[in-house]
Amino acid sequence: MTESIVITSEDIVNELKLSCKLPEIIEQITADNIVKAAALQNGIKVQTEEVQQAADKIRLANNLDSPNETWQWLEKNHLSLDDFEKITYTGLIFGKLATYLFENKVEEYFFAHQLDYAGVIMYEVILEDKDLALELFYAIKEREISFYEVAHQYIENIELSRACGYRGVVRRQDLLPEISAAIFAVKPPQLLKPILTSRGIHLILVEEIIQPKLDAQLRQQIVAYLFSEWLKKQIEQVKFNLQLE
Repeated sequence: MTESIVITSEDIVNELKLSCKLPEIIEQITADNIVKAAALQNGIKVQTEEVQQAADKIRLANNLDSPNETWQWLEKNHLSLDDFEKITYTGLIFGKLATYLFENKVEEYFFAHQLDYAGVIMYEVILEDKDLALELFYAIKEREISFYEVAHQYIENIELSRACGYRGVVRRQDLLPEISAAIFAVKPPQLLKPILTSRGIHLILVEEIIQPKLDAQLRQQIVAYLFSEWLKKQIEQVKFNLQLE
């Protein structure tokens, strides 16, 4: 028999506390207040057409292709149409404030940190035995075996094995320091000597070094990063009075 359960606001708050998610919620509320105050101070406004366009993007992202699906999604998430509009508005305000504050700082930041945005196309096999890694390294150099055969044989993950250890384009800042130093010191294509890290012994084939280019996508990433760092500092300076009764 299905029993009816009454869930109160107190129950929800208590669950947030016990699941240790309350600090995350408090931080988000603080961020919302900071952003809205900064937007008001700087005269940033959201137009009705912008809200409609942003709402359409949210529906598209959630595969809400019809009004009925939208209503079901709102009900599932206990949201009203006003709540949905607030979500849309908040996202727009965050984006517009970020652009307002940091769009003109992108070039300066990029040229100061462009090495971090360099990329590499690489293949990688991580082993546990250093002697085996050296043996395979010299065998590949002597063309007794190919790197791809090594990847097929020694990578346990099936999908990664099928891809021959292909990591795709990896940004310099996302690599371990010891690996980054080795990769960007060679002229590709190049097989690197085995590199020891806390994750194991890395056998890496460097296919191509990709120099950073300040395109629209990277500009957006830098704006988002600068804004998030700014917001963190603002949040740290705020004192809040928590009232849960």
